[in-house]
Amino acid sequence: MELPDFQACAVDLSDAVLSEYLQSEELAVDTETMGLIPQRDRLCLVQICNSQGKVTVVRIAPRQTEAPNLKKLMEATNIVKVFHYARFDVGILRYQLGIQVQPIFCTKIASKLARTYTQRHGLKDLVLDLVKVELDKSAQSSDWGNAENLSDTQLSYAANDVRYLLSVKQKLIEMLQREERLELALECFQCLPTIVALDLLQFKDVFEHS
Repeated sequence: MELPDFQACAVDLSDAVLSEYLQSEELAVDTETMGLIPQRDRLCLVQICNSQGKVTVVRIAPRQTEAPNLKKLMEATNIVKVFHYARFDVGILRYQLGIQVQPIFCTKIASKLARTYTQRHGLKDLVLDLVKVELDKSAQSSDWGNAENLSDTQLSYAANDVRYLLSVKQKLIEMLQREERLELALECFQCLPTIVALDLLQFKDVFEHS
């Protein structure tokens, strides 16, 4: 299976890749984990894609607690980091690697604010609707912890999760501007670090009356 403009790095971004990505105005980012509970399930991969379509996958080792180059990139305030469901990805990056991601654009939040004609806000539906590409999600539930022996199908899945995010972001911005909801979306993104902090402390429903 061909994986154009794709490379893998062990443990952290190389200095050369970091230098290249630091020239970007925006980057698409995703993670693969062993499950959905940061306190229990470890981070396995971090995928990054720039506007030229160059995808890098960082393989995170068991018990790894830092990745200095990745941290520098994710915390660069002049680069927008684009996620789909940023709440989870930002949380796992903070919990395992101590990375405070900023600034953030979340395509799932943007979709819910812009695409009110549907309840289907998953990445596959979003990419199909806005970019007219059908993603193969057959490898979604995988053993990502076996990072040294990932199949081409798994690597293709991981790469495609970021390959179309920047195009999706642009389409969503156009819709949000048209519907006069862009400022509201940006305010939501600014709240995400606080929501993530509450999630990691396992607070539930602190905004509810009961």
